[in-house]
Amino acid sequence: MRVIEVKEFGGPEVLAVREAPDPVAGPGEVVIAVAAADTLFVETRIRSGMARAFFDTAPPYVPGGGGAGVVIAAGPDVDPAWIGRRVIASVVNGGYAERMAAPLENVLPLPDGLGPKDAAALLHDGVTALRIFEGTEVKAGDTVLVVGATGGMGVLLVQLAHAQGARVIAAARDARKLELARELGADVVLDYSRPRWTDEILGKVDVVFDGVGDKIGLAAFAATRDGGTFSAHGSTLGGFTAVDPQKAERKGIILRGIQDVQISKPERMRLLGSALEKAAEGVFKPVIGQTFPLERAADAHTAIETRTVVAKTLLLP
Repeated sequence: MRVIEVKEFGGPEVLAVREAPDPVAGPGEVVIAVAAADTLFVETRIRSGMARAFFDTAPPYVPGGGGAGVVIAAGPDVDPAWIGRRVIASVVNGGYAERMAAPLENVLPLPDGLGPKDAAALLHDGVTALRIFEGTEVKAGDTVLVVGATGGMGVLLVQLAHAQGARVIAAARDARKLELARELGADVVLDYSRPRWTDEILGKVDVVFDGVGDKIGLAAFAATRDGGTFSAHGSTLGGFTAVDPQKAERKGIILRGIQDVQISKPERMRLLGSALEKAAEGVFKPVIGQTFPLERAADAHTAIETRTVVAKTLLLP
């Protein structure tokens, strides 16, 4: 089978296609023919070597935290009825491949009517969006600001806030992305590439979801009302928003960060199941902005890093 391997840390060009033996299902495992593999911004940081302080992944390795497809083999102690089922699976690495083995505890069947691409788009972003959203207790009538509203997770946060009955302000850049945010339910759209983009909302937002970080995140923090909640979970500009905790305390603002999405495997699978059900019910409508064949994984990483993508990027083995 074909896989994408990182032989050394570096730019997208280090993502190389190679042949590898087909995986064999061990005890408690299944093998999945991957139809759609998830990609994440953090994978570009790991590949570049910029995340070595946070992740112990080292070359050579096959990136990818999982994907969706069909079970083609089952381990000796696994019910053979799993063979042929459409599923989604989470793995530590190995998702950028035509086939992957996964422990059954990390595998969920797909609901009827949900395709593998939509499922793969929810594998990580759906889980994290639900975890972040549940922790902020957004209520109907709240004003919610989503910064990075057209990223893979941002589009889901916009939909969740809209479904909750909140007034949704979506912040992104360029007209195409702002129009997408409106289509997803945003009441107000703001272009954060413009100077003083928060002027009209300063101190008026009940809950901020910051998926960008750095200076954009600091501007979003200033829009948080006294007693509100500021959730910083993104760093696409290079670093998480460095909010002064004493200033937040003086204003009674609750700070939430990346530490609040560190969850156990059972909780992660519970949230994934919930995300899949919400998609099957129409509450979530995953937005897949672009797909790449497996052999163009380097192009996918380049697009993600240069921020030319919209919403979710998938690999299609």
